[in-house]
Amino acid sequence: MNTAESTAVASGLAWFKSSYSGTEGGDCVEIAGNTEAVHIRDSKSQTGPVVRVSREAWAGFVGKA
Repeated sequence: MNTAESTAVASGLAWFKSSYSGTEGGDCVEIAGNTEAVHIRDSKSQTGPVVRVSREAWAGFVGKA
């Protein structure tokens, strides 16, 4: 279900920072979606690894909040 992908593959995506992220940096995640999957990365390491999950898996995750 979860696969890591290179930043180069996900570089053309429009990234959005979590609404829970503060202005002081801290622990933040960014997500980007397309028709196939949701991509997740650490906002402090934008050139680091990206986790890709299915849209269904993401919907299940955020539905548990």
